[in-house]
Amino acid sequence: MKVLYTNFHTSRGTGGHTSYVLSLARALARRHEVLVAAPPGSALHRRAGEVPGVRVYAQSFPNRFYRLFQAALRLRGVIARERVELVHVNGSADHRLAILATLGMGAQRPRIVFTKHNDRPISRFGGWLRASFGTDHAIGVCDFACRMLADSPYQRCPLSTIGNGVDTRYFAPDAPGGEAGALRARLLRRPGRRFLLGSNAGTDDYKGWLDMVEAVSRLPPALRDQVQIALAGAPLSDSQRARIDALGMREHVTWAGRLEDVRTFIGALDMGFVLSYRVETISFACREMMAMGKPVVVSSHGGLPENITPYVDGWVVPERDAGHLARLLEHLLARPALLPEAGAAARRKCEQSFRLDRFVQLTEQAYARALGREALATPAQGGLGDASAAR
Repeated sequence: MKVLYTNFHTSRGTGGHTSYVLSLARALARRHEVLVAAPPGSALHRRAGEVPGVRVYAQSFPNRFYRLFQAALRLRGVIARERVELVHVNGSADHRLAILATLGMGAQRPRIVFTKHNDRPISRFGGWLRASFGTDHAIGVCDFACRMLADSPYQRCPLSTIGNGVDTRYFAPDAPGGEAGALRARLLRRPGRRFLLGSNAGTDDYKGWLDMVEAVSRLPPALRDQVQIALAGAPLSDSQRARIDALGMREHVTWAGRLEDVRTFIGALDMGFVLSYRVETISFACREMMAMGKPVVVSSHGGLPENITPYVDGWVVPERDAGHLARLLEHLLARPALLPEAGAAARRKCEQSFRLDRFVQLTEQAYARALGREALATPAQGGLGDASAAR
């Protein structure tokens, strides 16, 4: 099978879309022909090129009609030359371009699979056009996303819910060695700090991390002085730093930088958090932290609660509710033994329910359905495994 993955994001940092495509590409390149079309300079374009067996093409996804036409011709050339059988698109921009690129190809038209990653509303007209003329299967990355598809023009398409898989050998509690302790000491800043709360979900405002800063600011002074917050992602903006200063929390927030390998950072944490209030659905970052044995507190937004069994492997709080979060933190930090217990349960859940091989297998089944095949050839049991060796 020849599969082409497309993604329109130009970011140089590794986000959810990049993790999603790379996870599938690494696993499927072992037995299928895998191609990736992504903007030049993007994290996906660079990192996909490092995966053995994956061919990468520089592809823009413009909005202006003239440039859109040129980009569609370029993508069409790749599809025709490589005889691509299936294009897996991951957003409206690359979905639209894939439809334009394949118009009039007749029997040579590749099947198109679309994954819904975010909570953005699906337009009735645009959704109807894409669902009617360029979607052979649609995937929601969680039940929340699949319900959005089912309540849209995509209801006419075959639908699947396929949760993001995490590589539980790569994201393991003991990875990548003893470096986490040294990083933890640096991130905590002061000897008296005992609790390191962190997130590798990014630093955009909608990620809700400022709600964690506000919640910690509301803790009793003696408890607040024991807490440090660490963030991995893009540099903080002036407005974000101003908000931190207004809360009197400058000494309690550490920016760890853009991290391509987040394992040492995650290993240093006592607890993770993903407190998004828009865009987010399921969150790779949440599952990576859980796989490394860290309990995670998530907001009630989108599909985030689907990651958590409350008070077993993490906690769910109402979105944008710093008061509720502060009360939860006061409860948890007064009982520190709860954190490693919940972290161990989070690891077990990832090993049982969020495995990469299951994610890949279900995605392959969606491809088979789109291609009108009963099943694709699959390796013997255990042959998929986690894609650690390919990283």
